[in-house]
Amino acid sequence: MKSIKNLNRESLGLDEKLPLKIVQFGEGNFLRAFVGYAIQHLNKNADFNAGIAVVQPINSGLVKMLNDQDGLYTLFMKGIKKGKEIQEHELITNIVRSIDPYLNFQEYISLAKEDALEFIISNTTEAGINYVESDTLVMQPPSSFPAKLTILLNERFKYYKGDSSKGLTIIPCELINHNSETLKNIILQYVKLWKLGEEFKVWVSDNCSFHSTLVDRIVPGYPKDEIEDYNHQLDYKDNLIVSAEAFFLWVIEGGEELKKKLPFDKTDLDVKIVDDMQPYRTRKVKILNGAHTAMVPFCLLSGKQTVKESVDDVFTGEFIENTVFNEIIPTLDMDKDELKQFGEDVFDRFRNPFVKHQLSSIALNSISKFKVRVLPSLLDYIKINDKLPIHLMFSFACLLRFYKGTWLGDTLPVNDDAEIVKTFEKAWALGNYEATAKFILENKLFWGEDLTRINNFTHTIVAALIEIDTNSTQVGFINFSKQF
Repeated sequence: MKSIKNLNRESLGLDEKLPLKIVQFGEGNFLRAFVGYAIQHLNKNADFNAGIAVVQPINSGLVKMLNDQDGLYTLFMKGIKKGKEIQEHELITNIVRSIDPYLNFQEYISLAKEDALEFIISNTTEAGINYVESDTLVMQPPSSFPAKLTILLNERFKYYKGDSSKGLTIIPCELINHNSETLKNIILQYVKLWKLGEEFKVWVSDNCSFHSTLVDRIVPGYPKDEIEDYNHQLDYKDNLIVSAEAFFLWVIEGGEELKKKLPFDKTDLDVKIVDDMQPYRTRKVKILNGAHTAMVPFCLLSGKQTVKESVDDVFTGEFIENTVFNEIIPTLDMDKDELKQFGEDVFDRFRNPFVKHQLSSIALNSISKFKVRVLPSLLDYIKINDKLPIHLMFSFACLLRFYKGTWLGDTLPVNDDAEIVKTFEKAWALGNYEATAKFILENKLFWGEDLTRINNFTHTIVAALIEIDTNSTQVGFINFSKQF
C-alpha cells in the first residue's frame, strides 16, 4: 500500500522561490485550470520565472484551502486531440501567495509595493466587471472587483511616486466582449468619483496597458463523482484537484511589446497575441456556440440527449458537420485552413468522452442565442450565395417546432423568458403552419428584423415544419432537401 503525503512544498521537496510577477483576481476552477496552467508552461519552457498572488474577489472562496496546500494543486486534462484520447495530469506550483482581502486587507494592499509585479489577471465572472457607486475609497475592501483594483493601483502609484515604469499590464478574462475597455472605463469612473487626481488618472491611462481577451476551455472543475479514481493516481492528498478538457485557446489583444512580455511562442500553447481579437470571437461564436445552438432543437427532436451522442450518430452527426463546414465556415472572412482546423478541433471537443454535455442544458434561452450565434451565419450565407442554406433553415424550423413544447407525447426542455414562451403559445394556437411561421418570423424583437421579407424564407420554414411533423426529422430532412 503506497504512502499518502500531505500536499505542501516541504513534503514534495519544492524549494523554488518565484518572484511575485502576477496578481490574479479569482481562485476558482477556471483560472486555476487556465491561467495557472499557462503560466506553469511559461515558467517551464520560457524561463518566465513568475509567481502568482491569488486574491479572493468575494467574501467566500478557496484561499484557506490554497494556503493549507501552499498554493499547490493538480490539474487533470482529458479529451480528444486529432482523434486520439488524451489523459494527463500536472502539479501546478506557481501560486506563491493567497490572500483574502476581507480578512486581511493590509496584506492585499501590500501587493502594490511588490517591485517585480508586472501583471494583473482576472476572472471574476461576467458580473464581476461592474460599477458600484456605493463603493468608497475607505472601505476595506470595497465590494466590486474594479474598485478593489483601483485602490491597489492608487497605492502603487503613490508608493512609487508616479514612476512610469511601475505601471501594470492588465489582462481581464471575464466572458464579456471588450472586457479590458469596460474595466478601464470603470476604473476611471472611480478615479473621478473618489477624486484621486489628474496625475493618477494619467498614470493609469498612459502607464498601465489594458488587453481584451477571449478564453476558451471547458473546465468541469472538482471531479467529485470520480475523486477516488483521481486521487488513486497521486501519491499525495489533494483537496483542490481541478479537471479540464485538453483543448486550450487564449486570444489576447496586444502588439510586439506584449509578445515580449509574454513569450508564449516558446511554448506549445495556443495563445494568440493579436491586434484585434474580434475575428476570433466571431469564429468561436459562429462555429462553437453556433453549432451548439443549431444542433439542440434538431437533435432533441431526433431523440438525442447529449452533444457527444449527437455528433457520433450517423444522421445527426453528418447534419451538424455539414452545417458547420458547408454553411457556417464559408461565411467567415478568415484563413480557410485555420477555420477548418478550428472546426475539426470543435468536433474533437464535442466527442470528448469525459464531458457529458446535456442538450437540455444548452437549450436555455435558445431564441436569443439563435439570434446572436446562428442567424448571422444564415443571413450572410444568403448574401454570399443568393440562396437559402438547407441545413441552417431546417435547424431554424426545428427551433420553432421545439418551442411548441411537446414532441411525440413528451415535454420538451424549453427554458426561456416567460414572454417568449407565451408568444410561441399564441403562434402555435393559430392552427396552421403558415400563420404560425409568419407570426414568429416577423417578430423583430426576436430576430432584429422581419424575416418574412426575405424571398422564399417563410415558405421554406413552413415546408420544413410540415416535413418534421409528418415524417420526423430524418425522413423529413431527406424530403425537405429534395426541394432545394
